[in-house]
Amino acid sequence: MEQRISLITLGVADVARARAFYERLGWRGQEVQETVFFQAGGLALVLWGRAEAAADGGLSDTPVPPGGFGGITLAHNVRSRAEVDALLAAAERAGATVTAPAAPTDYGGYAGTFTDPDGHPWEIAHNPGFPLADDGSLTLPDFGAA
Repeated sequence: MEQRISLITLGVADVARARAFYERLGWRGQEVQETVFFQAGGLALVLWGRAEAAADGGLSDTPVPPGGFGGITLAHNVRSRAEVDALLAAAERAGATVTAPAAPTDYGGYAGTFTDPDGHPWEIAHNPGFPLADDGSLTLPDFGAA
């Protein structure tokens, strides 16, 4: 298996509501058969009905309790602390809940977290050790280098 992620699918309670939230953040999607696809750099973020996504994967649709953690956090890295603050504020205006206000991190960065209307957490982070290319792509540093 190649070391690559092509699509990230978020199971959502209401596809139209979820699409409207992401569009308020400035994302633009395409809907095909009650599924919304957003191009996100070199991969795609997909919004699909939670029950349909669970059934497609042969899984039960047991929702995470409100305020609970489903085991996955999405991350959006930015180039500055000011961008972290601006994106958290924009997400809150769009209907997100800020669950961890922006604060300095132990790795010398700055980060905060919000959840979308379905409770999917997004970390917004500035990490000076993870520089971003002009196109926004991130390449991990060599952690073994001195």
